[in-house]
Amino acid sequence: MKSNIGSNDKLIRLALAIVLIVLFYKEILTGALGIAALVVALLLTVTSLVNFCPLYRILGINTDKKKEIK
Repeated sequence: MKSNIGSNDKLIRLALAIVLIVLFYKEILTGALGIAALVVALLLTVTSLVNFCPLYRILGINTDKKKEIK
């Protein structure tokens, strides 16, 4: 897997995951919407930690500034 997530993208993903988790635990997001928010937070966290997003690969997006020399 090539890295396709840049450092700014990684920070945004982690910040959004934290916001979703806080909204769930403050009971602002409850029920099915709360569970969905936790799943999205988990996905955002995992993709930011492994520096790879499968959806970005499908869409041809690369926010990683490091370019491989061919």
